[in-house]
Amino acid sequence: MSDQNTGKLNRLLTQLGDTTLVSSRWLRAQGYSNSLVARYVDSGWLVSPTRGVYLRAGGRLQWEGAVRSLQVGEALSLHVGGRFALTLQGHEHYLRLGEAGTVTLYGPDRLPGWVSKLPLSERFELRGKGPFDLPALRFTPEMPENVLLDQGLAWHETNAGTDALACSTPERAMLELCDGVTDAALVYEVDALMQAMTTLRPQRVGMLLRHCRSIKAKRLFLALAERHRHAWLSHVPLQGVDLGRGKRALVPGGRLHPTYQITLPGDLDEHLA
Repeated sequence: MSDQNTGKLNRLLTQLGDTTLVSSRWLRAQGYSNSLVARYVDSGWLVSPTRGVYLRAGGRLQWEGAVRSLQVGEALSLHVGGRFALTLQGHEHYLRLGEAGTVTLYGPDRLPGWVSKLPLSERFELRGKGPFDLPALRFTPEMPENVLLDQGLAWHETNAGTDALACSTPERAMLELCDGVTDAALVYEVDALMQAMTTLRPQRVGMLLRHCRSIKAKRLFLALAERHRHAWLSHVPLQGVDLGRGKRALVPGGRLHPTYQITLPGDLDEHLA
């Protein structure tokens, strides 16, 4: 191998951490041709867990590396949100059995084909733009925390020493989850989660409610917060929050919440116990 190619290889290996996953597209953009990458694989410097993506030899294939690759390497406007964001923040015991291993991603971009082919125990589920009219962000490692917080997002490190991922804060994740409620079983789940949401930030809740397009999500979120008598609810600024008109029948035969005019299952207390 020439000195020039040796230097390129060393630079690449320096950039790749233990869990860093890079795509063929990213490598080409960095000046590594397909033939040169193939030589690195043949020589044992890189490994390919599935076609089109690579790890440093000895690296560990993890879902975190895949998400980091999507957000930073591929510059896709996708963040970890909803159910899986709450899992990361310690609420997995409230979630339905088997769902904690599904990485829920939100954003306007599509997932590359290689994502579903990775040999991981976790699977990835794209939930679309979600219920908010906030502008899409392109994440960079240097992006300040306040830019993310202005959209109800935050950097999250899953383990010490790993690269941070852009994730929904609990306030945003709960509204994303409320938006996806389609039956009584999901209401029970969201209700159990809401009981644990004792430290939400009222100003952030108010901002997200103003930018939320889903009447169902807003009414359900507020009804469950009132049901659990959270202290922060009285401090949420509701000026400019559109809660729609008329009643919303979320579950058939349910009990109408008197304040937010949405039907909830009448046996919520039994399921919470």
